[in-house]
Amino acid sequence: MAREFQRGHKAKISDLTAGTDLYVGVQISGPGLTFDISCFGLDADERLSDDRYFIFFNQPKSPEDSIQLLGAQSGDTESFRVTLDRIPPQIKKLSFTATIDGAGQMSQIAPGYLRIVAGGEEVARYPFDGSEFSTERAVMVGDLYLKDVWRFAAVGQGFDGGLEALLKNFGGEVAEEEPAAAPQQPAVPAQSQAPAFAPPAQTSAPAPSFGAPQAPTPAPSFGAPQAPAPAPSVHPAPTPAPAAPAPPAPAAPTSPQMFTPPGQTPTPPGAPPGGQYAPPGAPAGQFTPPGAVPGQFAPPGAPGAFPGQAQPFGGGTQLAPVPPEANVRVVLTKYAEAPVGDRWTEQNANLVRATLTKDAPILAKQGSMVAYQGDIDFAHKGSGLLGKLTGALTGQGMSLMRCTGNGEVFLADEASRVFVIRLQGEQLYTSAQGVLAFDETLETEVRRIEGAGLPGGGFFSMLFSGTGAVVVKTRGVPVVLPVGAATYVDGNAVIAWSAGAQAVTTTSLRLRRSGYARQTTEAVNLQFRGAPGNFVVVQPFEV
Repeated sequence: MAREFQRGHKAKISDLTAGTDLYVGVQISGPGLTFDISCFGLDADERLSDDRYFIFFNQPKSPEDSIQLLGAQSGDTESFRVTLDRIPPQIKKLSFTATIDGAGQMSQIAPGYLRIVAGGEEVARYPFDGSEFSTERAVMVGDLYLKDVWRFAAVGQGFDGGLEALLKNFGGEVAEEEPAAAPQQPAVPAQSQAPAFAPPAQTSAPAPSFGAPQAPTPAPSFGAPQAPAPAPSVHPAPTPAPAAPAPPAPAAPTSPQMFTPPGQTPTPPGAPPGGQYAPPGAPAGQFTPPGAVPGQFAPPGAPGAFPGQAQPFGGGTQLAPVPPEANVRVVLTKYAEAPVGDRWTEQNANLVRATLTKDAPILAKQGSMVAYQGDIDFAHKGSGLLGKLTGALTGQGMSLMRCTGNGEVFLADEASRVFVIRLQGEQLYTSAQGVLAFDETLETEVRRIEGAGLPGGGFFSMLFSGTGAVVVKTRGVPVVLPVGAATYVDGNAVIAWSAGAQAVTTTSLRLRRSGYARQTTEAVNLQFRGAPGNFVVVQPFEV
């Protein structure tokens, strides 16, 4: 029985099948949409360093035949044969992608899937549909990647732009065809390009032992693949070097945008009369924003001319058109959601993402949710009367919410830096005030620190133990100090320490008050003792 995956889930291939000869099928469709389904063979840096491992309709197999394009069959829009033990060592990941050829958005697609078949039996399936996407024109559906052993990840990550943008994302380039190049012969349909062992076009023929079981229903209505247009050749991006002067480009049917230095009037080819620049899609003639005086241009967001006002903002100064490289989607790409990691993924220095399943909830600080995707429920996590009393007396109380369901939740706290600490049957001491979230499977206990008390109930700490993750937050970049014979830390700056380090409160007479940030109540700090290998984490901030 096939194991069903949700977005972000991962598994070892050996947990799914003992075989290494796999069939990967992708089914994706939408009204009026045409799709290009490809496989990118990426190196350890997740770059397309060898374009021979970009497998698509115009390059149906890798040099050693470890990755082969089989075409549409068994109800799948596109299918591949992947022989894991023949993939060369420089290829660390196979990314299966789908891009829209022409107009359209991924939000328009019907329910589809990516599936893995081994020995004629389906062992894994990742279903998806258009509700998971919006304006994207490409999607990275799933990955086979090498991390000690081969693994499968259900990615489902949308990507703005088409095949060309996806190529650039993986470090490749699209080389434009020469204008005088001879017309290419129509490509042979994918069915006839498939290796000899692929199943014939008839749906009644038996599937090969490595391949997918035949579907009882007829082939999809889109029928045989059309002969594609000559595809651009693809090669890896070269090392940045000074650009050589480019020859004059041939005339294009449309007028490209041109960048004009401030103070000069832009006059792109085909511009409307009078030197005014009309944005793409604007009616012929001079472009006038709503509310502006005809013939004068106001920057976006600037007020137009009001009754009695001589001219709008800027005095009618014309602005140069925005260069293509400043497109908003291009600019925002660097802020895109981080690739899927494990259950906890540091999205950036101040934001962490947790991937939830129904049987594995997390606990997080109340009010720390900044966004979520999927079916997530948030409920108050009460500590009971004893817990409230303990928190009030020790200063280690936490106001928590339980997050349950299937999906992803993003957590942050006033732009503090966040760090995910994973415990494997280990223990970690920290302060409750420094905890953002943790797995509910972890056990917590309030422990007293020996010695003279610190102000504000700081002579207690929180002990986490078991298997799971704790997300701690700091003000600024922390430093991890090895515990030596005499390691002293301000009790208001300590974040966490290893369970093998003994902490005692002490008063430093040599520093007196001049060694602390404030003039009162800070002549008490923590001394840490322990065997080599223990540590203490300190933040560069005074509470």
